[in-house]
Amino acid sequence: MMGLSACHAGPEMVSAPVTGYNHTSAEITRFSINGAGGPRIPPHQGGGSEVCCGVIPVQWSSGLRTIIEWDKDPNPRESLKRDQYGQIDREDYKRHSSGYSHHKETVEIPMYAEKVCALQVHFLPCDQVRVSTTCYTPSNPK
Repeated sequence: MMGLSACHAGPEMVSAPVTGYNHTSAEITRFSINGAGGPRIPPHQGGGSEVCCGVIPVQWSSGLRTIIEWDKDPNPRESLKRDQYGQIDREDYKRHSSGYSHHKETVEIPMYAEKVCALQVHFLPCDQVRVSTTCYTPSNPK
């Protein structure tokens, strides 16, 4: 008779939508949280687009961290040359995008209780980034 055994591969995980909030005057051209991609976020905006999905443990534990990567356009309001059809000039775009910067930061995920509504990534001035799992948006008084 053969017995079955289960391997414990680590903590139980849950998926959560990813959303971003840009609290800066730059444009976040793309971002990811542990590889889960996030949308482009214009200056001082965010929250409107969610993408699926980031993965975190069902149960929070001390020292829980995540890796955030993002690209930033420090001059999103710069006018770019356009051709006769209204398309952005390829060379002018190449020149403009050469000013983009790439960032990577490992940040702590703050304590969460039973419910994770979303992985919210907050882009702050001076190339700082924070993560929250709250069910509230930044404009909510709670």
